Order: sequence, then C-alpha cells, then structure tokens
Amino acid sequence: MKKLSLLAIVGLVGALAFSLGVSANQQTAPESAFASEVIDLGMVVSDLEKSVKFYKDVIGFEEVEGFKVPGQFALDTGLANNLLLDVHVLVLGKGEKATKLKLMQFKTAPGARVDNTFIHSSYGFRYLTIAVKDVNASLARAAKAGAKPIAKCPVPLPEGFPAGLALANLRDPDGNLVELVGPWKQ
Repeated sequence: MKKLSLLAIVGLVGALAFSLGVSANQQTAPESAFASEVIDLGMVVSDLEKSVKFYKDVIGFEEVEGFKVPGQFALDTGLANNLLLDVHVLVLGKGEKATKLKLMQFKTAPGARVDNTFIHSSYGFRYLTIAVKDVNASLARAAKAGAKPIAKCPVPLPEGFPAGLALANLRDPDGNLVELVGPWKQ
C-alpha cells in the first residue's frame, strides 16, 4: 500500500511539474496570430481543364470538392469585378495540413499573361516548390502525361545543400514554373 501511495505521489508531483511547465511556457511563449500554418494558393488560369489535368496528372494533386463565390461578394471583398468565382480545389496531402491549390478561370474577363521566361522577369509569386519523395518517379509520371522538364533538369542541388537531392522544373499550361525537389538517382 505504501509503495502505491509513493508511486501515486511521484506521479502527481510529475504531473504537477509538467502542468506548471506547460503553464509557464504558455505564459512566456507568444501566441501565434494564425489559425493554421498552411497557406492556400489561388491561381487564375487561361484554360481550367488543361490546368486541372496538369496539376493532377503531371504533378500528382488530387481534386476535391470546390466551391463558388457570388459575384457581389467577390466585388465587396476586392477579389473580382462582380464576377462569380467557380473555384476548383486541388490538394497535396490529406487533412487540415494539406496544401490547397485553388484554380479558377474567367472566360468573360481573361487576364493578361506575364513574362514567365525567368523568375526575375515579373514581380509577384513566381513558382511553386513541391517536395517529392523521388524526382525520377515524378519526372516519369510527368513524361507519361506529356510534360518535359525545362533546361538541364534534373540538376543536383549545389554544394552546401543536402547531398543526393535534385531540382527539376516544369511549366504548367500558362507557363508558371513548378519545381520538384527531392531524392534523385543519376
């Protein structure tokens, strides 16, 4: 009985110490202003069907249920000039931490193309980086879907970066750069 009591006391002291430690950490660590550490990316495309196919078949995203945003709401929030947003959602991963790529097309108000020759050619978000488990397998999937890497890709990462990794760049149907980074075999 005394051993049980002693174990119980040790357990309670440990739990109390842990509780105080957590409580102290909560008081000293600044609370994040963010509800999620994951960001979603909205992308306007010139051809929705081609872009959805590219991101699914070439890159490996999965399409999930999309959503519509009324034109008036889009106008009131500064997203669009009273145009309905018909958003197609593609995910990379599962659950709340999945990356979401939200694609939409505006047939009645097409956007202007920017110079995508190099990442320094235009301002703004210039490329997507996707960490893959196997660059060779990713490029094989891309080739099967009709996409080819650009320049001399894949290229091993330079000295100072982890060994055995390579980067391969592809372009989506609108010319946006998508880089795949991961383990690679020559």
